[in-house]
Amino acid sequence: MFLKVQIPWNVMIPAETMDAKGLMLKREIIVQLLEAFASKKATNELGYYLTVTDLDKIGEGKIREHTGEVMFPVVFSGITFKIFTGEILQGVVHKILKHGVFLRCGPVENVYISNSLMPDYKFVHGENPIFMNDKMSRIQVETTVRFLVVATQWMDAEREFQALASLKGDYLGPISEE
Repeated sequence: MFLKVQIPWNVMIPAETMDAKGLMLKREIIVQLLEAFASKKATNELGYYLTVTDLDKIGEGKIREHTGEVMFPVVFSGITFKIFTGEILQGVVHKILKHGVFLRCGPVENVYISNSLMPDYKFVHGENPIFMNDKMSRIQVETTVRFLVVATQWMDAEREFQALASLKGDYLGPISEE
């Protein structure tokens, strides 16, 4: 799910990049904010950071004694993506194993569907393994699949989410490209 959020942040600006008129200040704050935003990647509370939409407020700068940098408290609006239990989403298969498949869904790289959560689908061995049902519906690499999120887990060290998904339910499974 996409979320519109408002986030407080502290931006550090090297003193040498500031000018007397402050014309470059807003630009430099935005550049530093985007760099920090990209390096953080995601949080458990807000999900994956996708974009900054507005710089809402720039507070008064404070000089840091030891570095000479100026710290500006800012508040900005942005868009994040967070996956929730109970959501129905779409993902693209990127890995097939005997016991299930892995999909990508937006910035989430590891959505796993166990073969026990794919009713009627059977694993078919081969050079390019697939899952297939009696109606000849296939789940293979690059197939887009509609799924139900059963559980999510935040991996703090990797700064990412993992999810367990299911195809049990109406209108879930491979999406035809027609």
